[in-house]
Amino acid sequence: MSYRVNRRAGTEAHFAHDDRLGIAVPSLALPWERLSRSERIAVLEAWESIRGTIPDRIFELEDRIRGLQNALFEEEDFDKSCRLNGMIAELASRINDLNIWYRTEQDFEEKT
Repeated sequence: MSYRVNRRAGTEAHFAHDDRLGIAVPSLALPWERLSRSERIAVLEAWESIRGTIPDRIFELEDRIRGLQNALFEEEDFDKSCRLNGMIAELASRINDLNIWYRTEQDFEEKT
């Protein structure tokens, strides 16, 4: 999946695509506090845009899990059942990680 992380120039460097999760995740080269005010605002706007795609990504993975569960229900071969269970567990792990990222919020505090 390839997409532009945001509309503001320069914030692409603050995100890296995670192939396992299927989204871009924050990957700051500098500590948050060392980013300029405008960089922090741009990163937050980009993250909110990315964060908004997470529920759809979770739904896609849940749909795949349902398909695997249906296959598991019909499977009689033990080895194949174990592989299906492993695939289900991996997808569930991705959903868990996506939920963690979804709940991740960076507060922007302007020092006066």
